[in-house]
Amino acid sequence: MSIAKMKKLSVIGLVSNREELMEKLMTLGVVEITDQEDKLSDSQWHEMVARDSDEQTVAEYESQISGVSQALSVLEKYGTGKKPLLHTKKPITLREFQEALERKQQIEEKVAHINSLSARHAELTNSINKTQSLKLSLEPWIKYDVPLEEKETSTADIILGVVPSTVDALQFIDELEEKVPESMAKLLKSDAEQHYIYVVCLKEKRDDADDVFRTYGFSKVYFGDMKGTVKENISALEKKVEELTAEKVQIEESIRDREGDSEDLELLYDKLVILRDKAAIRQNLLVTKKTFYMSGWLPAKVADKVSSLLEEVGCYYQIEDPEKGEETPVLLLNGGFSTPFEAITKLYALPDSRAIDATPFFSLSYAIFFGMMLGDAAYGVVLAVITGLILKKYKLEGMKYQLIKMFFFCGISTAFWGAMFGGWFGDLVAVAGKTFFNADVSIPPIWFSPLDDPMKLLLFCFLLGGIHLFIGMGLNGWLSIKDGRPLDALFDVGLWYLLLIGVTLLLVGIVPTVAKWMAIIGAVGIVLTGGRHKRGLGKVIGGFGSLYGITGYLSDVLSYSRLLALGLASSVIASVVNNMGSFGGPGIKGVILMAVAFIIGHTYNFAINGLGSFVHSCRLQYVEFFGKFYVSGGEAFQPFGENTKYVDILREEN
Repeated sequence: MSIAKMKKLSVIGLVSNREELMEKLMTLGVVEITDQEDKLSDSQWHEMVARDSDEQTVAEYESQISGVSQALSVLEKYGTGKKPLLHTKKPITLREFQEALERKQQIEEKVAHINSLSARHAELTNSINKTQSLKLSLEPWIKYDVPLEEKETSTADIILGVVPSTVDALQFIDELEEKVPESMAKLLKSDAEQHYIYVVCLKEKRDDADDVFRTYGFSKVYFGDMKGTVKENISALEKKVEELTAEKVQIEESIRDREGDSEDLELLYDKLVILRDKAAIRQNLLVTKKTFYMSGWLPAKVADKVSSLLEEVGCYYQIEDPEKGEETPVLLLNGGFSTPFEAITKLYALPDSRAIDATPFFSLSYAIFFGMMLGDAAYGVVLAVITGLILKKYKLEGMKYQLIKMFFFCGISTAFWGAMFGGWFGDLVAVAGKTFFNADVSIPPIWFSPLDDPMKLLLFCFLLGGIHLFIGMGLNGWLSIKDGRPLDALFDVGLWYLLLIGVTLLLVGIVPTVAKWMAIIGAVGIVLTGGRHKRGLGKVIGGFGSLYGITGYLSDVLSYSRLLALGLASSVIASVVNNMGSFGGPGIKGVILMAVAFIIGHTYNFAINGLGSFVHSCRLQYVEFFGKFYVSGGEAFQPFGENTKYVDILREEN
């Protein structure tokens, strides 16, 4: 259900027609071309055919794509243009696309120029960092006014070095001058890590000085071939940083001047992706000297269209149903309200192609659960308006579209349940009315307030949970019947229906006699059939073990208490925010405090409980609902098509 029926495609054609076929299949975008590894591993096939690979061309396209992508990133980083909230593809006709790419060489030159500017910018940044690091390393020595190239005289060595900050520098100097009287040392600076010292020592006493150096951990510092005093070098380095920075700023300005080239670069990027994909898909084809072979999958509803295309190109082909039990790619097909909720299914895992898609069966419950947990009408209106405006302004696709559209429906659900429970930014109307107008005004709930009667809502949550679980169990039974196991449906689902409904009716006191016999028949049936797949004593033990599973159902139902918990949390936090805003009283200070509390508090509450509603609604579907029937493991249908990033190529219908 709602999984597209797939057909298996096999094609043989002339190599001379291969490019034309690939072009048309890519434009059509409805055929998944599968890998032929299984056939190549067959010795008979291996002798006749080879993989049609063009790895060198693919690698060249990858390199070009990387270059264009880098140039686009550079323009985006330094550009001043306003960036859209959401990225959408720009619609462009095929003719416009082709005309723009007639300037391919000029666009490639733009890419090379932008990337060369970026490379020079990186070099300058690196040079500036190195220069500044060198300048920082010189600063502790600024009091040393001897030219750095003068490292010795005819009779003495001049030594610059450091000792750890844990060492007493003055003690080091005293001991050095005591043990080597023919030396002198001076402390230039100290910081948290080390002491900076210069030493002058007679050459014939250098060994004695080195002994003291080793005792105190004195490490020599070298400045290479630098000349002039430290102060002169620092001044030169500062000037160099200024020059490099000026050039860097100029390059950034040059990059900004190229911002208008981004549209051309985007066209080139998408064209290269198309060419790369077309070359890459060839590795899924098998060839001889004059013919090629390919196979794949396509949705049954487009079989006629693909047949016409193959006949037009002049290929021999076969389109057939998959073998019984054969796994096929999974394409979800849901209409209207359920389509956006496919995102929730995909976030979990696609269904096995031989199972069923859960999306149409949980989409309504997901929206209901989300709305009850967020539970504030004003929050729901805000969510619906924001997502509605996004859907209207942006042409979204794929998962992005599905999630935004799903949140739009969840916003409507939140507004409904919020109105039912009387939450409009919590109790803002009542608090504001009392604080600023000394009036008892409020928006009463259409049904009841959960804060006044939480037990009523808890029981309602359990009722919804029971219905939700029963639907999941029913789908499990339907799967058993579909697989030709009607008795499994009766024993594993039907008997549980009897037991659970009977126990529920007994608890609420409705038709107790009928309920008692329903529960007894269900329980006895479960004990007798629960271990039917085991042998000997295992049948009895398995039966009682199955009956013990009733505790699992109780646990599952209790999980739906989170609907109450999150709904109350949202209401209580909103109420606390409103009360905090009222502390300022009715004056202008009170208005300001209320406005600040409203904006910060309700934004936080909306965000944190909106996220919680999303996560816990998913949890109820994934754990409680899917656990009753869902079989995952399907591979997504991935048709060979134009997977552009920036443009949507529009073609005229024939």
